[in-house]
Order: sequence, then C-alpha cells, then structure tokens
Amino acid sequence: MHLLTRAANWMFRDRETGAIVIAQFPNIPLVTWLVASLLSAVTTGSLRTRLGYLASVALLVWAADELWSGVNPFRRILGALALVWVIASLVRGH
Repeated sequence: MHLLTRAANWMFRDRETGAIVIAQFPNIPLVTWLVASLLSAVTTGSLRTRLGYLASVALLVWAADELWSGVNPFRRILGALALVWVIASLVRGH
C-alpha cells in the first residue's frame, strides 16, 4: 500500500467501523459554539459577553471530548488544538 494512503488511513479512519471520519453530526457542543459565536457577533453589552463565554465553554466541551474519545487521530489532534486555542483566548481575555 502506498505510504500516503497508509498515512491517510491511519489519520482519518474510525478504528471501530473503518469509515473515513472528518466530522460527525449531530454535534451539540459544536452547534452550540457556532450559534453562540454568531449571536455574540451581532449583539452588544452583557449579552455579547455571556454568549462569548457560552461559546467558549461549548468549544471546550467539544475539544475535550474529541481529545479523549475522538474516533481517529485527526479528530484527537483537532480537539487538542481547539483546547489550546480556547484556553489561550480565555487567558488573553477573548
């Protein structure tokens, strides 16, 4: 098997089903993050702040879940990167 094909299979295949998995639906934390982020972009004041924190918490939940139980290395790496990004943005103060 070609090295690139083997690497892609290792990175993207679900270890249980063998299917190629990039995204899975429904994904409640990710949908919550997206909706809260979009709404916070069009609101102001304390509502904007609360929606921003909701978005951050939702993304933290999604990232932690992917890091610990992602179905393939791609999903786990994506979860780790998102976790680092959210924590860094919270430390910076958004």
